[in-house]
Amino acid sequence: MRLPRQETLAEKMYRYRGVLLVVSVPIGLISFVLLLMPRSLDEASLQGIDNFEPGPGKTVLRTVPEKRWSVVFDAGSSGSRVHVFAFDKSTDLIPMEDGSLELFQQLKPGLSNYSGKPELAAKSLTKLLNAALDLVPSDDWAKTPVLLGATAGLRMLPGDNAVNILNQVRITLGNSGFKFKDGWVSILDGSKEGTYLWVTINYLLGNLGKPFGQTVGVVDLGGGSVQMAYAVSEETLKTAPKPLEGRDSYIVTLKLLGQTYHLYVHSYLRYGLYAVRGEVLKLVKEDSCPCAPGGYDGTYKYGSDSWRFVASPDGANVGKCKKLVLEALRKDDACSSLQCTFGGVWNGGGGDGRKKLLVASFFFDKALEAGIITNPEASEFVVKPSSFYKAAVKVCGKTVEEVESTYGLSRVDSPYLCMDLLYEYQLLIEGFGVDKDEEITLVKKVMYKGAPVEAAWALGMAIESVSS
Repeated sequence: MRLPRQETLAEKMYRYRGVLLVVSVPIGLISFVLLLMPRSLDEASLQGIDNFEPGPGKTVLRTVPEKRWSVVFDAGSSGSRVHVFAFDKSTDLIPMEDGSLELFQQLKPGLSNYSGKPELAAKSLTKLLNAALDLVPSDDWAKTPVLLGATAGLRMLPGDNAVNILNQVRITLGNSGFKFKDGWVSILDGSKEGTYLWVTINYLLGNLGKPFGQTVGVVDLGGGSVQMAYAVSEETLKTAPKPLEGRDSYIVTLKLLGQTYHLYVHSYLRYGLYAVRGEVLKLVKEDSCPCAPGGYDGTYKYGSDSWRFVASPDGANVGKCKKLVLEALRKDDACSSLQCTFGGVWNGGGGDGRKKLLVASFFFDKALEAGIITNPEASEFVVKPSSFYKAAVKVCGKTVEEVESTYGLSRVDSPYLCMDLLYEYQLLIEGFGVDKDEEITLVKKVMYKGAPVEAAWALGMAIESVSS
């Protein structure tokens, strides 16, 4: 008996050709659409990809960066500044249309100059705020945090002046259209200011995530205060003394990119460049000041205080001015530790995290004014503290008119250049214990992905605002 012949695959496909046609058409359409869609990975699939190194011939798919904006106002004693940054999902800075990595604008005077005039103080930020609104797409305003950190200048205003100014600023920023909370406008305590700058500099240099010994220390000389911050070892953490009553803890612990850092940070209130001029003038016992250039007769104002600032017939005296500045540093104040800077403050113990110092803000500006930095386009410059002293000797030997004409300074700044340079010299060698011939790096901007970014604490605050 013969078995029935089995159908071939081709015959079966022919017999069911109608069904196959109905099924294959939608499948083909779906496949075509998927082929045209851009490839992407969801959030979960990105975890752990940052440290992944593909082998030869392999590629790693990444998502198209999604911009997250942050707007930070730096309300300093010398002026107000706005910084606007854009980040991707990995908190890397994204270039803007012109190739820059931030919007940075500034204006003078600072909020502290509007004591008793809170509405005018808030209004002074309008131009900076409008610049940020123009840059950030309006569709992103509601999810873009806007923050303001006020520094030493506002801290020293009497009574409720600072509170009234900040309340008015909250109203202005709250009505801006940006994402805002009242707590995002505040007077920064010194430890936060120093911490944010340390994060900024080490972020831009690519040091975060590395051992603490591969990070750099920072010194930031503002108008009202000066900060020092650097990473210390576990051993130093265990032996750190308790701070004096009323002062912040000396050590801040951070976890960044999987690495824990113990950061020594201290802010010296009233030792910023503008504030310390007053501290020096308080000590003048005679009718004239040895730090004033020949021919000058004026009054120095800072905050609500003022002092006469008059030159002697012989002009400035480097030796006497240097001695007066050292006295203002209060180097001989009682110290509970064997290792101190000045004013009875522990110096952090030193170590690998301090072996390279980057010095910012007014150190850079005054070096440029005095001709220590000869290239006005420079963003950083390696120098020795002794360079400040040598420059001071030249400046202090001139009349106020000669300082103006030689260095191209205004009448507002020229009378104080002699004192400022001697203070920066004494602050480095007597205050922070830097050898006069040790190389330090003055920094205005740091190159990141081929573009310069301001060496300022604002970036550290912005990173925190988009990471939380």
